[in-house]
Amino acid sequence: MTEADPAAPEPRRPPPRKRRRWLWPLVGRLVLLVAGGVALYYLAPQLVSVFASAPQLSRVQWPWLVVMLGLEISSFVAAWGLARVAVPGLRWPVAATAQLAANAASRAVPGGVVVGGAVYFRLLHRSGVDPAGAAAALTANSLISNMVLFALPAAGAISAAAAAAVPRGLLPVALAGLGLFALTLGIGGALVRFDRPLLLIGVLAERLSRLLPHHLTRGRRVRRDALLRTRNELVAAMGGRWWQAVGFAAANWILDYLVLVAALRAIGAEPRLSLVLLAYGAASVLGMIPITPGGLGFVEAGLAATLAVSGIAAGDALLATLAYRLFSFWLPIPAGAIAYLVHRLHHRAPA
Repeated sequence: MTEADPAAPEPRRPPPRKRRRWLWPLVGRLVLLVAGGVALYYLAPQLVSVFASAPQLSRVQWPWLVVMLGLEISSFVAAWGLARVAVPGLRWPVAATAQLAANAASRAVPGGVVVGGAVYFRLLHRSGVDPAGAAAALTANSLISNMVLFALPAAGAISAAAAAAVPRGLLPVALAGLGLFALTLGIGGALVRFDRPLLLIGVLAERLSRLLPHHLTRGRRVRRDALLRTRNELVAAMGGRWWQAVGFAAANWILDYLVLVAALRAIGAEPRLSLVLLAYGAASVLGMIPITPGGLGFVEAGLAATLAVSGIAAGDALLATLAYRLFSFWLPIPAGAIAYLVHRLHHRAPA
């Protein structure tokens, strides 16, 4: 038996097989597209009903169109203010163009929340904001805005018992919206100050994550203290600016909600603010479903149905839904495309 020569080169091992890391993301995108197509197929009758009410837009009183446009613009200004609170020194033009472009991107493709976040981060970084600051702005816009959004149904439920039908005129609507803003701000502040509500939400999220198949979660589980830890890190980073951020986020949602109230008033309906707030909150949560672009179909179906349940006539509910979505969904898309071009041309950091 001969001994192996220690100086002899070791036999070459076959190279390890490369993992097809591109395959699963591609499958995920295909599944998302198929799910979006199926969802739009089943939601098509409701979408057709909403768009079929377009000839009745002549019923909308034109002064209310000006009010709706002003409210929607003010809602976007509040979102820009939230970004400036998260990134001190961020210029208004940069905050405006980046947010408008990201908002349009999130409404143009399925899974738009991820795409919009990527566009927002890239434009901020391109304009000279450091990656940490861009990440802080993105986190503040998503976490704080969603926290306030989930507080809206609670605000509607609290005010439902005392709310009365909205009288004629804009002033009562504005005063009621101011009251809802204060109530939402208080609930958002409670989520910042107290740990128990976030822990309860974390426990629910952890239990739901355990029900998901292993191949979907890839072994990652939601921790019940994750939301609490993220909140604490964000509060520590923002310091005393936290209340300003919550205020801007609440103003962003309340002003957008008042666009829906103005749409109902524009066609002569007299809704109850609390019930409309519950319908708006439900439709906004449906809009977060990342299957169709911007929740297209889900929002129209959910909003028209919940408005009808809240006492609005079916025809008025469809017409108000169409008028509201024109200002909140469709008009911001071309505005975002223009904002993207303006940002690319005028807001570039020096090399």
